Amino acid sequence: MKEKLFDSEAKVMEIIWANSPISAKEISVIAAEMIGWNKNTTYTVIKKLEAKGFIQREDPGFICTPLVSQSEVQKVAVTSLVRKVFGGSRQALFSALLEDEPLTEEEMQALRKLIDKR
Repeated sequence: MKEKLFDSEAKVMEIIWANSPISAKEISVIAAEMIGWNKNTTYTVIKKLEAKGFIQREDPGFICTPLVSQSEVQKVAVTSLVRKVFGGSRQALFSALLEDEPLTEEEMQALRKLIDKR
């Protein structure tokens, strides 16, 4: 996955991941309710996602299915964030996340388990 997801594209991908397979018409209805977009805006974003290889759109009904998983996109976004904002340091990312928000005991245990698995 070489292409970057812009915010508008990410919003549409969230709808597709949550409802796949889903028609372009259904996506536009959900986007209108959730985001306030008109049909043309949604269809433009769908076309961009298809051109970038994030989704596949098939007839009849312009049914959209994702070609990349949400976890794949999240990993790419986090890797990019770590490089750009934290100089490649995952430790700096975690420090920033942990500084401002207190964690519950359950959250700390879950994080410890994740670290121990590595």
